[in-house]
Amino acid sequence: MDASKHQTLDRYEPDTALTRLIRIPVRIVVLVLVLPVRMVWDLLAAGWHAFDRTLLRPLGRGLAWLADTLVLTPLAWLFTNVLTPLALAVTWLATALFIWPWIGLWRYVVVPVAKYGIAVPLVWLYANLLTPLGHGAAWLFGKAGHGAAWLFTTLVVVPVAALWRYVLVPAARYGVAVPLVWLYGAVLTPVGRGTAWVLDRVWQGTAWVLGKVWQGTAWVLGGVWKGLAATGRGVGTAVTWLVMTLLVAPASWLYRRVLAPVGREIAGAAEVAWRIAGYLSRAVGRGIAWLFRHLIGVPVAWAYRTVCTPVGHFVRDGLWAPARRAAAEAGRAARGALATARETVRQARRDAWRALVGGTGGTRSGEPLGVPARTLGSTTTVPSAAQASETSLLGEKLVKQG
Repeated sequence: MDASKHQTLDRYEPDTALTRLIRIPVRIVVLVLVLPVRMVWDLLAAGWHAFDRTLLRPLGRGLAWLADTLVLTPLAWLFTNVLTPLALAVTWLATALFIWPWIGLWRYVVVPVAKYGIAVPLVWLYANLLTPLGHGAAWLFGKAGHGAAWLFTTLVVVPVAALWRYVLVPAARYGVAVPLVWLYGAVLTPVGRGTAWVLDRVWQGTAWVLGKVWQGTAWVLGGVWKGLAATGRGVGTAVTWLVMTLLVAPASWLYRRVLAPVGREIAGAAEVAWRIAGYLSRAVGRGIAWLFRHLIGVPVAWAYRTVCTPVGHFVRDGLWAPARRAAAEAGRAARGALATARETVRQARRDAWRALVGGTGGTRSGEPLGVPARTLGSTTTVPSAAQASETSLLGEKLVKQG
């Protein structure tokens, strides 16, 4: 691409001595100027990629997980388990309180009342009463209407028509229209035509005079304009020649012979210097990375493998595991002690309850005292019957529950 561009430029502008003279110095100067810029650019790019890879992406993933855990998941749970059932309950309650009563009122009260209380009586009234009355009134008014129409025609329409035909129309025709038509054809039309002919002759004369005046004025102005145009063309030609000779030609030569070659060389030198600076910057970066790896990375990895890993294993196996087992044993012992204490408290509560409500214990441990059993419905004891406890059923239930 660069070769084709240079070939295209060289086809229009040959490689001059000035170009060959400034090419190498310009490239050296541009390389010296561009190299720090390229190294700073590569350093910023590498820092940005490292910052993005080590901080921004993990931070973004952490924020996404945090948002999903603390916001989206609770919101989804809230929507699924709280809002949706609440909305369904509110919908059902609103339907039950506001929609179903109105539907029942409309279906079972308004419609039957409107149908059987209003519509059916009105239909029956229309069919059996109003329709016969309407037919009779229509027949009666029809007969009366024919008579009234004949009377109105005889007394009003016939006289008015005769007055219009035999009085008003002849008077308007022969008293107004015919004289006006004669006046228009015999008087107004000749007068109008004569006036139009006179005005046309006057206009033609005025137009001829104005045309002659305009032609003379135009001839004078045309001569003046031609003189001015000839003078302006001469002055413009002279000014144009001076500008082209003194300004355009030197500027064109300066641009074509100096500025364009220098600009092309500076652009090419900047491109080459940017590419060379990239190679140098990459080499410097690789050297710094090699030094960082062998001066920091390798010792840190060796220390991690040979020191930290054995120490961590020793701490895990020699300290953490026994401490965890001892904590587990202590927890089990504490749970056993708590269970024993709870059982002791429960037993003490039972003994206190027996002492309050009475129990089966006697003066000697293990030898319960019995009383003779009583027959049902009698206070007489039966010697041969087995002894029974005098403790009430409520006391036994309470003892068992305690």
